[in-house]
Amino acid sequence: MTQSAIVFLVLLPVLVPLFISCIDAQSSNTDATMTINSFEKGGSGGGPSECDGKYHSDDTPIVALSSRWYDHGRRCFKFININYNDKSVQAMVVDECDSSRGCHDDIVDASKAVWTALAVPGSQWGETKVTWSDA
Repeated sequence: MTQSAIVFLVLLPVLVPLFISCIDAQSSNTDATMTINSFEKGGSGGGPSECDGKYHSDDTPIVALSSRWYDHGRRCFKFININYNDKSVQAMVVDECDSSRGCHDDIVDASKAVWTALAVPGSQWGETKVTWSDA
């Protein structure tokens, strides 16, 4: 076996997941339903965040993504752009909105800081349509 074939076989397990991850990345705006969540202890989010096992301030622009977008934690601590009307905000992924526990497949579950930054009218707080992409 040639040296280049050996290098290829050694690198293959590393390159395949990387390639798949690149294909799965959201390069354009994806339609979603944004819901509101409290990431603080005792908040509506329940337990600590999936990414780090910690609670987070609702004053921080953070989100939980539906399981398919959370992608087994591959988006942990990465930023996404969330668009609503003519506004946009970056938020960090810290949690999963678990689809096996009733979370729909199209959810961006956002902190109050995200809702405020997007200037969503109070009458629409709770659930609204947005688009998002990787930052």
